[in-house]
Amino acid sequence: MVQINLRDLRYLVAVANHRHFGRAAAACYVSQPTLSTQLKKLEQQLGVQLIERNSKQVMLTQAGKMIAERAHRVLNEVADIVDAARAAGDPMAGDLRLGLIPTVGPYLLPHLIPVLRDVCPRLKPLLYEEQTRALVTRLHRGELDAALMAVPVNDPRLHFTSLFHEPFYLALPAEHWLARGQHIELGDLEGEHILLLEEGHCLRDQALDVCDLAGASDIAEFHATSLETLRQMVALGAGVTLLPALAAAANAAVPNHAAIELRPFQQPVPQREMALYWRKGAAREPALHALADLIRNLSVVRALREPKQANHSAA
Repeated sequence: MVQINLRDLRYLVAVANHRHFGRAAAACYVSQPTLSTQLKKLEQQLGVQLIERNSKQVMLTQAGKMIAERAHRVLNEVADIVDAARAAGDPMAGDLRLGLIPTVGPYLLPHLIPVLRDVCPRLKPLLYEEQTRALVTRLHRGELDAALMAVPVNDPRLHFTSLFHEPFYLALPAEHWLARGQHIELGDLEGEHILLLEEGHCLRDQALDVCDLAGASDIAEFHATSLETLRQMVALGAGVTLLPALAAAANAAVPNHAAIELRPFQQPVPQREMALYWRKGAAREPALHALADLIRNLSVVRALREPKQANHSAA
């Protein structure tokens, strides 16, 4: 009877993910010779070649791809067994691997982390900031327990619970004609050029939907990598952009905030829904529901549900 070491399956999955022995070894915290030697032993045990090796690239054979896919599932099941055992003792203790999209992480975490420390002192959040596609991949690989992403994430293998609806604000140069009013209607954006994030950000797609409704267009020759870059482009007078409410609230802390004006939208207010996603059947589900409740009850999140005042200047 062939006995397979889980460690060797992790090595195979790492090679499948990275397609490079050096990077796979680094991800597994072992030397490259150790990883290579163990994978050769695994091939000998199974009696089949798993990896095609040459000087230019690392490729998996058909058998290697099939076994690596199954190894993913096996390792996820093992991780869930370990998590289930820990959760039985204290669901709010131990490591919690949490992913966040870049357009929410920097603005929510400063409010969430202090509360987690006070309410769940035995919980150790490990934070990962990536775009939606990468977070979904890491969820399925078992590298994350949960991820905070914008709805929808169309993946039937994931479960989610809604956290909050976040309205968009229009950020515009202080001298822009739209800054004269206190509110913005979608029709006001007709013919305007909107600064957007680069491809891959879900917020870009949401902003494009707003542009389509308003008759606006994006500035094709410029796509930013972060909301902070967009904010500074607005301060320079390069155009206007949409900021989610949590990012907009951080505007007062920006040194040149006086160069930027923020305006809320009249009904219908463009917004996005944020949710916490995890694999169906995940052992940490009780902890994730508790985390979701903590997020919903943060003062900065509760404020999103409260009526806004008329004055929304950058100051």
